[in-house]
Amino acid sequence: MDTATSTDAPDRTSPESRYFNRELSWLSFNERVLAEARNPAYPLLERLRFLSISGSNLDEFMMIRVAGLAGQVRSGVGRVSIDGKTPSQQLAAITAKVRELEQKQQAALTELRPLLAAKGIDIRGEDRITPEIDEWLRSYFLDHIMPVITPQAIDPAHPFPFVANGGIGALFNLVREEDGSRLVEMVLIPSALPRFIRVPGEEATFVAIERLICRFAQLMFPGFRIDGDGVFRVLRDSDIEVEEEAEDLVRYFRSAIQRRRRGQVIMLEIDESFDPAAEELLRDKLGLEQAIITKTEGMIGISGLADVVSEDRPELKFTPYSPRYPERVMEHDGDVFASIREKDIVIHHPYESFEVVVDFLRQAAADPAVVSIKQALYRAGQQSPVINALCAAAEAGKSVTAVVELKARFDEEQNLKWAAELERAGVQVIYGFIDWKTHAKISMVVREEEGGYRTYCHFGTGNYHPVTTKIYTDLSYFTANPAFGRDAARLFNFITGYVEPQQTERIAISPLNLRETLYECIDREIANAQAGKPAAIWAKANSVTEKGIIDRLYEASQAGVKIVLVVRGICCLRPGVPGLSDNIVVKSIIGRFLEHSRIWAFANGEPLPSDQAKVFISSADAMSRNLNRRVETLVPITNDTVHDQVLEQVLLANLLDTEQSWLLDGETGEYERVEDDGEPFNCHEYFMTNPSLSGRGGALKDSRVPRLTLRKGGV
Repeated sequence: MDTATSTDAPDRTSPESRYFNRELSWLSFNERVLAEARNPAYPLLERLRFLSISGSNLDEFMMIRVAGLAGQVRSGVGRVSIDGKTPSQQLAAITAKVRELEQKQQAALTELRPLLAAKGIDIRGEDRITPEIDEWLRSYFLDHIMPVITPQAIDPAHPFPFVANGGIGALFNLVREEDGSRLVEMVLIPSALPRFIRVPGEEATFVAIERLICRFAQLMFPGFRIDGDGVFRVLRDSDIEVEEEAEDLVRYFRSAIQRRRRGQVIMLEIDESFDPAAEELLRDKLGLEQAIITKTEGMIGISGLADVVSEDRPELKFTPYSPRYPERVMEHDGDVFASIREKDIVIHHPYESFEVVVDFLRQAAADPAVVSIKQALYRAGQQSPVINALCAAAEAGKSVTAVVELKARFDEEQNLKWAAELERAGVQVIYGFIDWKTHAKISMVVREEEGGYRTYCHFGTGNYHPVTTKIYTDLSYFTANPAFGRDAARLFNFITGYVEPQQTERIAISPLNLRETLYECIDREIANAQAGKPAAIWAKANSVTEKGIIDRLYEASQAGVKIVLVVRGICCLRPGVPGLSDNIVVKSIIGRFLEHSRIWAFANGEPLPSDQAKVFISSADAMSRNLNRRVETLVPITNDTVHDQVLEQVLLANLLDTEQSWLLDGETGEYERVEDDGEPFNCHEYFMTNPSLSGRGGALKDSRVPRLTLRKGGV
């Protein structure tokens, strides 16, 4: 048999052959989210929720990522992506994929509509409105909508109105019946109005507000004939660039939030029947040189379906889940500090209640022995018990420092409000670095005890946010280990006073040494593989895009290191490619909860999982922004019990999941659902029904679930 010549082998040196495009990988992730809308195993309103989420995800992608690329094109920036594409090439590929994704969204809605209607939830089109419903809608329009909306003529005497980001409007071509003169009118729908109008009755009938306005437009324009109409929606550039010379960060962000609302139009959605003359007018007035324009025969603004999802029909939603309160804390009569003193604790959210983190701060606020609290806040939500606890602590006379990150995208305005409230309570508020985001999830409490001061630390993989903690899977690690306490103090000093630590005892910090720590761990696995020892890496992240990390993992694969990555979202690494990444498998889990925790495990000379493995949790993803432009933590798990719980329960369960998992094809970039011939395993259901990590532990490895095996094409 002839052997292949070197010219027959694919070129693995070009960027395109080594890496996937970041933006197209993200769109693939959102396609997996959308696929859950067509998952017959889910209750119907949950399927509609996934459809709505895919819409809001796509909106944010357009407002940030696509807007950034369009800005590069306008500015003539020649920066290429990791796979070698120019901004213009990326925009062309994105436009095609976005249009395909929107078609799939409409197909999913078309599939769901009759299924929901059969259960008494009817999202009506105009063609299915009965006379009785029409009469009620007419009255509703006259009483509740007409007084709020403002038709505006589009002519030289009436400047083209400003259309807000996310704004929906309608254009009407009118003919005056008296003299045949023509007029164009625009009606912008105020954001205060509901997106869907629910018709009273036993059956939940919903009508989109834009369709209602078009239906009864004649009532707004007496004496005119409506020759054409069309509904449109606008998305604008919503990114905020921080200028290095900004003298007052608070004032700068207040101004920038206002500017964002008037950003460049980046996407225009119009319905398929949109009047051609009105479309031309929009194109001219909105300045759409770099905008993506999409037409749809269905519903624009799919994200608005969240209004329908809120319908009170529990039988059409997931069975409500109540998180468990950590057993160890209950054994100490709710005393969080006594629990941590006894032994380090790991809490697995949302299966275990985030309330224990809040109680950690509440008890600190009320405890006369506590002298100091330091807290990093990235996202805290609109109703924050964490903020309340910090304010209470400051009002009780304790020294409280809060690092509030103003650059948390789309939370900037809320964080400004929290900062002001904290300052009024006497909290010392720090805004961190101008050019870096403080993304670390860390809280530190200093308590006076016998023998001196003891520091209690909380390190997390997720935000201190009361809403996301119920739907994001994250880890909270509590410790009173003095080395971790000293490192936490060094980290806060770095943020608040720019005092860069010369070294740390346990944790790694980006952008100082987090990347280097990961490199050292990967290099150790490479050396072990070359020495004939067991060598493996298991990791879990939201995104893997950083070229240096990817290249190191390729090198490890070529050395024989067995690597399994659980990457929920973007993955620029190509797994399973001969000669490049033969020993790497990438899977993605999309399910009831959003996988958010970041975990690294390195075999360290013994087969995984083992007591010898090096295990870390982190606030950082394997992305350039996290390693280069954010303050992040990589926290080693040194306590034996916590080590086993994180490695042999949380991480292993993610690797074993079959029911919610997708495998990435390294050649095509396509994801396929995992097909398993054995008994299916759902890691979300597993953790909802098994003992909490902070209790006795050991549930997974003692169950019927087999140990992980790595095979070609999957786990």
